[in-house]
Amino acid sequence: MIQALGPLKLVPYDHGVVEVIFCDDQRGNPIDAAFCDAIDRISVHLAAMSGLRSVLFRAEGSSFSVGGDLKMLAADPQATPELVLQMTRVLNGAIVRLQGLDAPLVAAIQGACAGGMVGFVAGCDLVIASDRARFVSAYASIGYSCDAGVSTMLPRRLGIARARRFLLLNECLDAPAAQAAGLVDFVVCSNDLLARSKAIASQIAAGPTRAFGETRRLLNSALTQTFTQQLQSEALALARTTATADACEGVAAFLQKRPPAFRGI
Repeated sequence: MIQALGPLKLVPYDHGVVEVIFCDDQRGNPIDAAFCDAIDRISVHLAAMSGLRSVLFRAEGSSFSVGGDLKMLAADPQATPELVLQMTRVLNGAIVRLQGLDAPLVAAIQGACAGGMVGFVAGCDLVIASDRARFVSAYASIGYSCDAGVSTMLPRRLGIARARRFLLLNECLDAPAAQAAGLVDFVVCSNDLLARSKAIASQIAAGPTRAFGETRRLLNSALTQTFTQQLQSEALALARTTATADACEGVAAFLQKRPPAFRGI
């Protein structure tokens, strides 16, 4: 069942895969107050959903997202700081919630992906880009600093020096350059983007979802904890994972020399 939430649509399909579709394509799928509210509500829904095994973010129209809605931000300059704080409070809560899911996040990018949406995409576990996609820093050209997790997610993917260059030089990376930098995992022909992205989301959904969740959280803490703390986190995560039905199935399948049939539990 398709669930419409303002500029976003939630579309569940087979085997625990859910699509989140940006559908404000006439405006370039901007980040505005309506988007922040919708992604927050969707993140709450996904966090409570049983059987969720992967999430695919994609967009309708020629652009994935043009980034922040500059007309909205310029409408009342004196009110803009408060508006920004209100929007980021909602958006940041959604981002944290999405990063805490067991289900991995997949993004399919066509056309422009700019500003804060670059950070959102960088926070996804796998990024598939059309050969016509481009990733635009955008912030320096309008005199803004970054948001939406850009200062964390970009360094995780690109390294701090490459992220600094991207932001300070206001770079625009085409799909091959973004792949070379580490921002994109796969570049495909534009006609194949949807099919390839769905195939990857389905492949992930067939995996050990709870183990994926532990791995996602370990990778997110890898650069903020000491080595000793990270080793302890790994040990605790592994102990939790070994108690799952999927772990029992995986070990049994290996010993019996057959493919595992994971159920995400």
